[in-house]
Amino acid sequence: MKSLKNSIFTLCAMALITLQIPAALSVEPDELGFIIAQPEDLFTDGARSELIYGDPAKPGLYVMRITFQPGSGSRPHFHSTARYITVIQGTWYTSWGPKSDIYNPDDMMPVAEGTFIYQPPEGHHYDMAKEEEVIVQIMGMGPVITTQIPQPGN
Repeated sequence: MKSLKNSIFTLCAMALITLQIPAALSVEPDELGFIIAQPEDLFTDGARSELIYGDPAKPGLYVMRITFQPGSGSRPHFHSTARYITVIQGTWYTSWGPKSDIYNPDDMMPVAEGTFIYQPPEGHHYDMAKEEEVIVQIMGMGPVITTQIPQPGN
């Protein structure tokens, strides 16, 4: 029964994450195949996530930007493929490794604007914006599967 409960929890969590990923590119390529995405072309209509290139659900390279509002972030999880992240704006907070299997926002490392982060495949982590809006750019190879780590009491 516990296994079924964990499976249902994981499927629901994956569905929620999938809903946050846009279905289409924010900026379409020009007639020569180039994509030039100006800041005003991104985050239209209050979107939290913008897919700039590719599709994380399909084979190949993808590039996306995510805006975290103050106090928002993720819970412990991991991805099936590596991710390459640049903090574009603000101070992002993250936790990784075995300690990140249990959510504890008081035990996170601040990551300054301009920082590059490599998350290896299956690397357990969670992240958030605390006092200010944060924008990160994430690149990786699809298809990527995100798996939530069940928390005590859930």
